[in-house]
Amino acid sequence: MPDSSTLILFASAALILTSTPGPDMLLIASRSVSQSRTAGLLTYFGIATGTYCHAIAAALGLAQLLKTVPTAYEVVRWVGCAYLLYLAIKTLRSDALSGVSTKAVTTTSKLRVFLEGLATNLLNPKMALFVLALFPQFTTPDNGSIILQMLTLATILNLVGFGVNGAVILIVGRAKCAVKLPPKFARLPNYFLATVFAGLASRLALGGRP
Repeated sequence: MPDSSTLILFASAALILTSTPGPDMLLIASRSVSQSRTAGLLTYFGIATGTYCHAIAAALGLAQLLKTVPTAYEVVRWVGCAYLLYLAIKTLRSDALSGVSTKAVTTTSKLRVFLEGLATNLLNPKMALFVLALFPQFTTPDNGSIILQMLTLATILNLVGFGVNGAVILIVGRAKCAVKLPPKFARLPNYFLATVFAGLASRLALGGRP
């Protein structure tokens, strides 16, 4: 287990990283605005679960595969782009989101929102490389199991991220409650969320290999 000074240093770095607006925060905020705070929270939980998966992959050396084998990186990248575009199209074709309340989110839709958050995280190879680049700097074989150390760091990152993104969810949720869309603009949240998905797909496609 990393010592307390290492954990504090990592937590400080995590706070800086999670406080910087990025694709995850944008997706969480857009879900909160277009659907509900529950949807935003479930999206965060999906992303956080993906972080654990990336941490385990880095510990097992799987993330190294994306770094050293260009074909593997490209396959994951383009599958991720295709999936995000699929979500954009599905959102455009779905019923209006503006009328969706927290009570109206069914168990099935809750699971779907969670899994979509998880999938967008897992299919982002840059997230895998980010974990591979950052986490090993705070681990050492002398502190025991590398997998346990990676999971500990992922937990700290997720807890800090929960605080930051939880605040975002509350803020945009209150803003949504304060603004009531007239019926003719009922599908505006659909367009907004679809634009976010399409933008994330474009970012992933045009970003290239780091």
